Amino acid sequence: MTKLIILGSSNAVSSKNNENTHMVLVGEKRIVLIDCVSNPIRRLEQAGVDFMDVTDLILTHFHPDHVSGVPLLLMDMWLRGRKKSINIYGLHYTLDRMEQLMTMYVWESWPDFYPVAFHRLPESENTRLLDCDDYKITSSPGHHVIPTIGLRIEFKKVNKTLVYSCDTEPCDEIVRLADGADILIHEAAGASMGHSSAEQAGQTATKAEVGKLYLIHYPTGEYANENLITEARQSFKGEIALATDFMTLDFS
Repeated sequence: MTKLIILGSSNAVSSKNNENTHMVLVGEKRIVLIDCVSNPIRRLEQAGVDFMDVTDLILTHFHPDHVSGVPLLLMDMWLRGRKKSINIYGLHYTLDRMEQLMTMYVWESWPDFYPVAFHRLPESENTRLLDCDDYKITSSPGHHVIPTIGLRIEFKKVNKTLVYSCDTEPCDEIVRLADGADILIHEAAGASMGHSSAEQAGQTATKAEVGKLYLIHYPTGEYANENLITEARQSFKGEIALATDFMTLDFS
């Protein structure tokens, strides 16, 4: 089964029922974690995914609510005796800082540590990130307060396309990335520097002519906005829904 599981849907301030935004892409041979926060082992376990089976990790940008769980994931894989390598993808800005962070943990001294392959991506549109039997993933830069990427995932067996905006202001790069996609998962943290409102997410969905819009990275808990879907409907006439924790999209 090929599927995408939302592991968290909240913006930077998580809540009891909503973890920070991250997700996992499950294919027949590869399991790709998209961002990694909090306690990734527990979150993957709750989603029915063995963390030791993760083959690839994509880091969209270097903010704590997107990368805070990486050291714990790498350490716990080592403690469980992992031997096979893991691939980590991200912009130079992101991976340089991740390596610096791991150096603070003196990870080079951890005995018998498994191979970690860092794949540094250019900050350019339609960058080929990963291509396997189940899906092809490309990236394009968004407009955030630090360098960031959005992702386009083409599911080969069912000829469907999903795009994830990540954290971004409205921008032409994400519109082009999402062009004609069946599903757009777009952030709705609110209109501010580096972010988008639900209405702006709808505008991007309309410009890109996508089939369905899921809102993600929105305020939750005591900060929740109950009108997100109504706001998005002001600018997008297609189907709209909130991405929720442990929601699964099937692409088998």
